Amino acid sequence: MTVAKNREDSCAAVGILMLNTRFPRIPGDIGNKNTWPFATKFRVVHRALPVDVVFEKAAGLLDDFIEAATSLVAEGVSGITTSCGFLSLFQQDLSNAVNVPVASSSLMQASMVKRLLPTQRQVGILTVSDEALTEEHLRCAAVPEGTPVVGMSADTEFSRVFLTNQPTLDVQKACSELVATAKMLVNDHPRVGAIILECTNMAPYAHAIGQATGLPVFSMYTFVSWFQAGLCPAEFARE
Repeated sequence: MTVAKNREDSCAAVGILMLNTRFPRIPGDIGNKNTWPFATKFRVVHRALPVDVVFEKAAGLLDDFIEAATSLVAEGVSGITTSCGFLSLFQQDLSNAVNVPVASSSLMQASMVKRLLPTQRQVGILTVSDEALTEEHLRCAAVPEGTPVVGMSADTEFSRVFLTNQPTLDVQKACSELVATAKMLVNDHPRVGAIILECTNMAPYAHAIGQATGLPVFSMYTFVSWFQAGLCPAEFARE
């Protein structure tokens, strides 16, 4: 049996709700259109700055995100996702507001990935800020209780650029920092058998993290790829 080639116009796009950012979006980042082998539509939520979404729980911004999601659905997208893992707080509200599936946060993979592992192993989460990632964020994403969380140090290149919305990024330095923090997660929590990257901007470094730790790494790239595969099932040629 041969597989029929998927055409971009055979399924509607995935709608991506974007924070208002100016930092670089390299290949692998959710906001780089070349990351995705399928159609996407982007909508910037202009009042949503990274620091407010991460440290202020996106207070007062729910209506803005609902408006942006609704406009994307009106344009024909098949599903909605977001560009920040901390928006797990809005998962249920966004789902209730639109008539298409919503995948708000990479953290939502944690429960499923935990089921893939032996009983004695657990998922570990790497986040841009373990101080800001609260139990409420984890609960809204159905992350299993007791899941270890390790955050990037505030003085790293990665945190400086993405939390304070800087226009330039030392990619190699950010990669080294992420690998070092992932190793710390694994060393401090030896039961960790897979890593979830909370931050959508971490996905470009998943390969390096996997190589350094020897563990599976799940990111917003893996989540949205799975999500879209269900929204637009592959068509197989019939003999």
